[in-house]
Amino acid sequence: MNLDASGKQATGSQGFDYLIVGAGFAGSVLAERLADAGKRVLIVDRRPHIGGNAYDCYDDAGVLIHPYGPHIFHTNSKDVFDYLSRFTEWRPYEHRVLASVDGQRLPIPINLDTVNRLYGLNLTAFEVESFFESVAEKVEQVRTSEDVVVSKVGRDLYNKFFRGYTRKQWGLDPSELDASVTARVPTRTNRDDRYFADTYQAMPKHGYTRLFQNLLAHPNIKVMLGTDYREIVDFIPHGHLIYTGPVDAFFDHCYGKLPYRSLEFRHETHDVEQLFPVGTVNFPNDYAYTRVSEFKHITGQRHHATSVVYEYPRAEGDPYYPVPRPENAELYKKYEALAQARADVTFVGRLATYRYYNMDQVVAQALATFRKLQARMASAPLDSGVSEEELTASR
Repeated sequence: MNLDASGKQATGSQGFDYLIVGAGFAGSVLAERLADAGKRVLIVDRRPHIGGNAYDCYDDAGVLIHPYGPHIFHTNSKDVFDYLSRFTEWRPYEHRVLASVDGQRLPIPINLDTVNRLYGLNLTAFEVESFFESVAEKVEQVRTSEDVVVSKVGRDLYNKFFRGYTRKQWGLDPSELDASVTARVPTRTNRDDRYFADTYQAMPKHGYTRLFQNLLAHPNIKVMLGTDYREIVDFIPHGHLIYTGPVDAFFDHCYGKLPYRSLEFRHETHDVEQLFPVGTVNFPNDYAYTRVSEFKHITGQRHHATSVVYEYPRAEGDPYYPVPRPENAELYKKYEALAQARADVTFVGRLATYRYYNMDQVVAQALATFRKLQARMASAPLDSGVSEEELTASR
């Protein structure tokens, strides 16, 4: 991947088999797989760097940071982990999060220690299960994020740990959001204080940007940065288009904009070795920000200073989180129908399929999409991606 001083790579006159829009995980994995299969690939991104939101860099103090907020890699998929291991070494890392509640910093997800410390109890793992049962509210049919939590741990823990955080993050009460939002966070009866329980938990040893550089190092891949694909799509000869950007933008918002939540990041560097005992501290009930993350926990870097990032949810800005409500799903279905009708374009990734995927799920989706492209290139029109069932099967 050779870039000139402007961050752009000349494409030559031969043209490309594939034009890929977006140099995040979805686009970069597909670029590598297609290039390895002998295809010529041009990958274009409007940002001045590769890696999408997972891009990392060194700040002015020399601390490795994630400009777009902390990205913690975890997966249960051996295939995904083995694939990425071709392009990076790993540093074992298990993420831990504390929530600032009632003047204490308590483990989240809620576990045995959370309950005992919050209420001044001395319950065992067996007793805490009965405690949850005693405070849980009966919900006939779990439909919303509020239903998920109160049916498991009751109203008080819901109010202390979930309601305020969710209202800040989404700008909506949990009672207005799909159950999937809070269903992602487990409740534990033991003392396991890891945020994730996946089989593989590690961080790229030399950072995400190095991983992406290795992914895109194939001589069949050319990279063009700081460029909107619409500026070049009609002028550079290419075959199939792979699009990883917002699906509504591709179709010029013809049905209206798909709702997203955005984030504003405030980065700070402090001349101390460490500010917090864990990688992230959540603030569900205080302040305008939702959480603060300290990068040296996550990256393992040794440095005399430390850098942190505060996350402020916003209604406007770069799209980060699809808003999971029934009316939004219905709107997406209209765009999905347009996408499925485009045999000349493959839509893949979080923004193109209007779903909240973890990084490993995006990699799995990209690998599954490559297999479909490879299988159908010669004999059938290309479709617009992979189904939810195929993505789940690849996990």
